[in-house]
Amino acid sequence: MDAKSERKGRETAPAEEARARPRSDRRRRPPSGDKPVENKRSNDKRAQDIQANDSPSDGNKPSLVRRHPFVAAAVAILVLLAIAAVVTWWLNARQYEWTDDAFIDARTVTVSAEISGRITDVAVTDNQPVEAGAVLLRIDDSDYQASLKQAVAGVVAARAEIADVQAQIKAQNAKIDAAQKQVAQAQATLEFAKSEDQRNRELLAKGTATQQQAQQAASTLRQDQAALDTANANAEAAKSQVAVLQAQVKSDEAKLQQSEAAEDQARTTLTRTTITAPVAGHATNITAAKGTYAQPGQVLMMFVPKDVWVKANFKETQLDLMRPGQPVDIAIDAYPEKAFHGRVDSVQAGSGTAFSLLPAENATGNFVKVVQRVPVKIVFDEPPGVYLGPGMSVVPTVKVR
Repeated sequence: MDAKSERKGRETAPAEEARARPRSDRRRRPPSGDKPVENKRSNDKRAQDIQANDSPSDGNKPSLVRRHPFVAAAVAILVLLAIAAVVTWWLNARQYEWTDDAFIDARTVTVSAEISGRITDVAVTDNQPVEAGAVLLRIDDSDYQASLKQAVAGVVAARAEIADVQAQIKAQNAKIDAAQKQVAQAQATLEFAKSEDQRNRELLAKGTATQQQAQQAASTLRQDQAALDTANANAEAAKSQVAVLQAQVKSDEAKLQQSEAAEDQARTTLTRTTITAPVAGHATNITAAKGTYAQPGQVLMMFVPKDVWVKANFKETQLDLMRPGQPVDIAIDAYPEKAFHGRVDSVQAGSGTAFSLLPAENATGNFVKVVQRVPVKIVFDEPPGVYLGPGMSVVPTVKVR
């Protein structure tokens, strides 16, 4: 171990002596031929050290702001403008609520057949604008014309029966008058017969009249009494016949009402052979064709009215300050260069999921709180003046402050 240490010391001694010599001596020493690259690196390092010693210290260097005052001022102005813009945007944005979950809505009408029959004419084509009351299509009405004529004939017959019975009532009243006159005549005859019978009885008692005369007077009295009873019976029968005829009149009047109802139904059915537009709008999705057989309830076309509005599904957290009547700016994707204006008409009393086919039931134990959407109806201040159909995308912005 000592021999190794001595040999190592002898090898490192020249290098330590070289480092201990002054810099000037080392500079004067001629470079050795076997280490030119190492001498060049040492010279570059010494030049960098001299330059570092000659340069001023970091504490005496001027700041970046002093070296570039205009750039610093421009940056500061830009920062202030950015802050002002953000504050202005926030103050303005907090006055509005908007959503892109909105679309055009309308009460579309399903045009269907109410009666059966062959279609004879389709008066409109796809997406054609029509006015209220315009003819859309026609169904063959020959059978329904015949049914109407039959119903009209039934009404005429019922009225004729009523007129006939009323005439019978008038004739029966005349018979009643005649019967009453016969009763009066029989009553007078009976009174005379009573007087004659009384007179003959008195004359027979005095002996001035015969028994035959008295019996004849009594027989006449009985005959006149029977005649009076017959006249009274005839009068009562005539009166009772009037009640029968009046009951028949009521029955005939009921038949007349039934016939008139059948006529109205036949007339209404006949009008259903011509299908017209309920309101102004556009006929679309037409499936009817001339010559096809229509069945009751069969959908023949769809009809889109001109009266449309915006259905916006706002988050429930956006409804705090939303009220009916607030102004709305409406942006329609189909017309990006046009601006539309409207107002909030109403807010639905319940979220959209509450009226869906399968509403959420939170009492089942799997409740997860989700921000709900509530439909808000927005109407246009003026007719849009452009084609708008149900389902078109809209972005409404409501001014709530």
